[in-house]
Amino acid sequence: QVHMVESGGGLVQAGGSLRLSCAASENIFSIKAMGWYRQAPGTKRDVIATITTSHTTTYSDSVKGRFTISRETAKNTVYLQMNNLKPEDTAVYYCNTVPPYFAPGLGTYWNRGTQVTVSS
Repeated sequence: QVHMVESGGGLVQAGGSLRLSCAASENIFSIKAMGWYRQAPGTKRDVIATITTSHTTTYSDSVKGRFTISRETAKNTVYLQMNNLKPEDTAVYYCNTVPPYFAPGLGTYWNRGTQVTVSS
């Protein structure tokens, strides 16, 4: 069974920081690249940071230099450290495999995500 559970979101002022966590089931975490995605109201869900099993990372231009993705194998957990947050970072943040996990007959897996709200 697959699960990916996000936590750590909240309300923060512009310039502040948050750290998101995602606890994943071991059967996918150990073999899959993981990513953080976000979706703001009225926009599509986009990947913003990825990390492979060998810890190679990529970032979207919108978060590069401010966000850091990491993974802790012993805890099957992926993190997103977000610094210097901006109002445009306000969104629901999701973790998933890269590409998003697809189960035949069930479709693409998404958990409920965690809300991040940045006030100006």
